[in-house]
This record gives sequence, C-alpha cells and structure tokens, in this order.
Amino acid sequence: MALENLTAQNFNEKVTSNEIVILDFWAPWCGPCKQFAPIFEKVAGEYPDILFGKVNTEEEQELAGHFQIKSIPTTIILRDNIAIFQQPGLMPEEGLKDVIRQVQELDMDMVRREIEQQQSGEAVE
Repeated sequence: MALENLTAQNFNEKVTSNEIVILDFWAPWCGPCKQFAPIFEKVAGEYPDILFGKVNTEEEQELAGHFQIKSIPTTIILRDNIAIFQQPGLMPEEGLKDVIRQVQELDMDMVRREIEQQQSGEAVE
C-alpha cells in the first residue's frame, strides 16, 4: 500500500478501507520530522499490507486538532478505525516495527469490549 499523503478530503475513505493505518503528523519546518521521514518511508516499504499516511499539520489543522496533536512528529496507529497507539517524538526504526507487530497481534474483540466497558463506567477485567 505504501505511503500516502492524507488530507481531510481523503482521510475517512483511506482509514475505513484499511485494517491498520499508521499516521505520521509532521510539518515542513520541523527538524525531527525531517529525521523521521526516511525511517517512516523505509518501514512503510516493508509492510505492503499496511497504509502509512503522512499528515501535514500546517495544511491539515482540522485533522491535527481531531487527534489533539500537541507536538510533532507524532505517530498514531489505528486498527479497525480505533486509535491503538500514539507517541510524540522521533521513533527509531526498530521501535516502530515492534509497535506494528504488537498492533498486528492485538485481539480487537477484547479491545472493543474494554472500550465499551470504559465508556459504560464498568471496571475492566
């Protein structure tokens, strides 16, 4: 699937049509973002079944606001349209791959049950 620039116009379509989506929130003036870009692109090439999306926070302030982006770069991983992971700052290649493996192995039925319990105020077992 590789790397795509995501905008407010194509975001929902891309996210809902892919099981796992990895987002890189960045800006053109951001030094750490420029350091992270080649890592993100390299890892994207190793996972053809995952959508890697870049979101320019300067141009897509609405998306950045929706995800409450406070610093960049910020990496967010969605699975089944649920935000599973969010981390500000530059991620090393192996760290990103490790998180991807963990997200791939998640039992999403259990995740949904935990979310429902949290929203209903019940204790999560």
